[in-house]
Amino acid sequence: MKETIAYLNSLLASGDTIVIGLSGGPDSMCLLDIISSLDKNINIICAHINHNIREESKNEMAFIRKYCKIKKITLETTTFDKKSLNENYNELELREKRYLFFEEILKKYNAKYLFTAHHGDDLVETILMRITRGSTLKGYTGFQIETTKRNYRIIKPLIFMTKDDIELYNKEHDIPSVKDKTNDEDNYTRNRYRHNVLPFLKKENKDIHLKYLKFSRELLKYYNFVDKIISEEIENRYNKKILDITSFDKLDKLIQTKIIEYILDDNYDRNLYLVNDKHITLILDIINSPKPNVEINLPDNLRITKTYNKLKITRKKKECSTYNLIINNEVTLPNGKIIKMIEDTDKNSNYYIKLNSKEIRLPLYVRTRKDGDKMVVKNMTSSKKLKDIFINCKLSKEERDMQPIVVDSGGEIIWLPGLKKSKFDKSKGENYDIILWYN
Repeated sequence: MKETIAYLNSLLASGDTIVIGLSGGPDSMCLLDIISSLDKNINIICAHINHNIREESKNEMAFIRKYCKIKKITLETTTFDKKSLNENYNELELREKRYLFFEEILKKYNAKYLFTAHHGDDLVETILMRITRGSTLKGYTGFQIETTKRNYRIIKPLIFMTKDDIELYNKEHDIPSVKDKTNDEDNYTRNRYRHNVLPFLKKENKDIHLKYLKFSRELLKYYNFVDKIISEEIENRYNKKILDITSFDKLDKLIQTKIIEYILDDNYDRNLYLVNDKHITLILDIINSPKPNVEINLPDNLRITKTYNKLKITRKKKECSTYNLIINNEVTLPNGKIIKMIEDTDKNSNYYIKLNSKEIRLPLYVRTRKDGDKMVVKNMTSSKKLKDIFINCKLSKEERDMQPIVVDSGGEIIWLPGLKKSKFDKSKGENYDIILWYN
């Protein structure tokens, strides 16, 4: 308790505006009362979310409204619409929606601190679960008392206190609260640790949470030290969600692993608990695979695609849509680019093609690839499979699926815009009456 008060006094100054995530449970009500009792002129904004999942949620919101009204505390609330959640919603989805709401309130009141009621027991449970499941070096640290975001900081000042400390404080100060009955159910992983493992550890050492806090901070020091060493490697290899894996196998195994951990941390942000060491091994396996094109999917729709010496990270897999469009004077493709007929050009790149209408069957079409597609590339005598052309040009699977293919009415492939021209392309001195430009 003393550590929490001392920390808050060192952090907060008179005139600060803060946001407290208030559920109405014993932990957040304790946090609110402690901060309210500080001898400082602090502007407190409480933010409450009705997840709209349990029947008691409406009553909990009513309780908080009444409490804040009596205490003259500004309250902001929101209720999640069940229709806006996926049918099989999970804690991750709810967590994301919660923080989006909190960030809206922080911005509205120009607050720089978001306070949450995570306590010492929560830290022990988090570390134990990650050790059991497997995680990254940073993941094993659990959570910190302070987390810096772009425009604000998340503060967890109850990290020095246990659940018993909180309940004792609430009893002594007559702090009301609501109870979430799901906390008593052992079908939740965290609850099983809370009900079975934590009591055993507390029998061994009543201040076990402080030992875990020390462990977390010590481990974080090592993480920060290693992070500095590999930062230069990251800077040279990782840009715009793409990792250059050239000579990656020559790096020390520790550095390889830490680079992957950094990428996962960069892409999962506050949801790092979703990944573990198995995911890191899986990514390293595809990097070291002799196959030039490999794709895997990780939790939260994260997609890792290896294309030759590049590893691309995307959040959501884009669905490939097929199309077959007629080319008149101009046609806009689904990728946003345009194929248009022009009068003249001196350029001779693969973004232009000159055709003799007497050698092809009009009208022309542009479509996506089909199984068995072949084309006679310019200056070659025999046809070549498009699959082989794409491989030689080092196109990823996604790029192959979206590559426009220009054909005539007989199905003859005459052009791969931006990539290759067929035997039908004419040079400047030859006869042609059609010029197409891909832009």
